[in-house]
Amino acid sequence: MAAAKIKKGDQVIVLSGKDKGKTGTVTQSMPKEQKVIVGGVNVATKHRKPSQAEPQGGLVRIEAPLHVSKVAHVTADGKPTRVRFEERDGKKVRVAVKTGDVING
Repeated sequence: MAAAKIKKGDQVIVLSGKDKGKTGTVTQSMPKEQKVIVGGVNVATKHRKPSQAEPQGGLVRIEAPLHVSKVAHVTADGKPTRVRFEERDGKKVRVAVKTGDVING
């Protein structure tokens, strides 16, 4: 399997779906399932029964995963960019295609 181009902590923008155009930070990355969870994006409402852990129960809002193909890394000017891998100073680093900047992480 190829290395993950989008990792936890990356700033991303949603490219398609009901949340198209929204930006957020990746809170969780699931490379084996090729999914990411983005904070404040793709929020679903779940009905929870009262339990020992949650005696109140009720409606709970959770962030559902998105497929990695639906998100893109955001450049400093707020535009989406693809990510490529390059070797710089003997290390494999992630690079933004549009700007050529090295992405932290």
